[in-house]
Amino acid sequence: MKKEEIQSLIKELIEKTGIVTTGVAITEDGPSNTWFSVEVNEPHFFVGHDGEALYALNHLVRRIVEGKNLTPARFRLSEAMAGGPALSLKKEGGEENAILIDINGFQKKRVENVRAVAHMMGERARYFKSSIEVDPMSAFERRIVHEFLSNATDLKTESVGFGPTRRVVIKYVGNI
Repeated sequence: MKKEEIQSLIKELIEKTGIVTTGVAITEDGPSNTWFSVEVNEPHFFVGHDGEALYALNHLVRRIVEGKNLTPARFRLSEAMAGGPALSLKKEGGEENAILIDINGFQKKRVENVRAVAHMMGERARYFKSSIEVDPMSAFERRIVHEFLSNATDLKTESVGFGPTRRVVIKYVGNI
């Protein structure tokens, strides 16, 4: 599906709930992530209860896109930003582009907060030259931490634990 088709689908689904959209913008976040930023007059319907309705919207659109593309979406960071698997948009050349629906900046703020925690904990691991365990996180949040710290040559991240107690450990490995 093309980005413009997905943009129309998102707008149509939201407006069928009786909520008026004031705009749907498409922004690229790096080479593999596309955000569909939706502005609505009543965001509390989507972002209340920790964004459950927003996650449901992301899931619904993902399933529709998968059905039309007839290919399963890969799980990626931006998918996780929706609290679950991302949408996968085939680009020219066969590469996939993960997409995420955001309502009034709710997901962007959430991602920024997790990145801030990752940065702070990474600096703490460097300062103490030891491993730092982060509080338990969802798979989506752990993925953000892993991607955020992936370019750090002196840090290594790994997820440990099971279920709701699964967490990221940031290990100081020195300069490589």
